[in-house]
Amino acid sequence: MMRAGRHRAVPSAQVVVAALFVIAILPAGATVLAPLALAFLALALLWPVQHRVQTFLPRYIALLVTLAVMMLALLAFGWIFTWSFGRVGGWMVDNTARFQQHYDELRRWLEDHGIDVDVIWADNVGTASVMRVVQTVTSRVNSTFSFWLIALTYLLLGLMEVEGFESRIKTMQNPVARKLLLDGSRETAQKLRRYMRIRTIMSIATGLFIWLFTSGFELPLAKEWGVIAFVLNYIPFIGPLVATLLPTAFALIQLDNWQSAIAIFLGLNIIQFTLGSYIEPRVSGNALSLSPVVVLFSVFAWGYVWGIFGAFIGVPISIALVTFCRHHPSSRWVSELLGRGSEADRGGVST
Repeated sequence: MMRAGRHRAVPSAQVVVAALFVIAILPAGATVLAPLALAFLALALLWPVQHRVQTFLPRYIALLVTLAVMMLALLAFGWIFTWSFGRVGGWMVDNTARFQQHYDELRRWLEDHGIDVDVIWADNVGTASVMRVVQTVTSRVNSTFSFWLIALTYLLLGLMEVEGFESRIKTMQNPVARKLLLDGSRETAQKLRRYMRIRTIMSIATGLFIWLFTSGFELPLAKEWGVIAFVLNYIPFIGPLVATLLPTAFALIQLDNWQSAIAIFLGLNIIQFTLGSYIEPRVSGNALSLSPVVVLFSVFAWGYVWGIFGAFIGVPISIALVTFCRHHPSSRWVSELLGRGSEADRGGVST
């Protein structure tokens, strides 16, 4: 009995050590692993498109069509992102005098309370700080370009290898590993597609409601605030928070009325809470199979590891991990612990 217990403890210790090792190398391997995670998510979303196109077009032509669809979607998303923030930035430039007035008022208030703004600016803003900002922006642009290039390469190779990889899994001698990889991959892909579909629908609804709400207050750039809410809503918790604070700060400057700004802040939060915390979980059903605490932890933990991209990809990664854990007897307890505990989630593959 003691010998058998010791034999069972060894694999568990190895799993813990391996998990800690993987967690330790995640930040260091962000250049390679983060694009790989994005490529897997894109692969789950795009493979059904390529599979359908392959029914009436040659394989490589279907691959080009699939990549074209992805590029068009990314260009459209990037255009509306640039348009909305560009419009807000343009409005700020056109109303520089108003911002200067508010800055002078704030400066006088601070000086009346013994805070010298000129000293603060002299200590914290200078040529060196400007150069650091320029270097940081340049580095981010270069790393972003490399990130998308690596992710696109992973995706291209993945789309070419899906069918071959599935065939190799089916010929594996280990039936447990074969079933884990096949069922886990299929269900994970289904859940990720459903998650992104529901996230897109709820983001559109959030953007529309925020557009109508800010229009009711006659807040300038109402359409732009709606589009910004739509874009940022893809990042759970963090995105909606930013999409709420930006119009509130704008209203505080534009309306010169803190009561209206507070009303806008409360209204935006009610919209975000109702759609994101009440309606979306009921619409998504088993698409997440995660408890709200795990969703929140996934956003902040992966955001800490990989930055803003980690906050975006954190929930899909957790969905994949929990789904695969449920398909193996030794790790099913992880799914039961971190999941939502629904009967359908315990019963097997969702449809």
